[in-house]
Amino acid sequence: MAKLKILLSSRKFWAASIGLLFMVIKAWKPDFPLDADQLAGIVAILVTYILGTALEDGLRADS
Repeated sequence: MAKLKILLSSRKFWAASIGLLFMVIKAWKPDFPLDADQLAGIVAILVTYILGTALEDGLRADS
């Protein structure tokens, strides 16, 4: 139960979930108002956010 609480409070988890949600919606509904380039930009921003958060967490653990 503690692992689930940690997972649900993870910023990286929620950012990845949002990216996955956008990709699934685009696959199911081709008329989704975002084109492939816009979706790729959103995913790139989310990946950058996840990597930055991971770096921040890693540097905080070293202190």
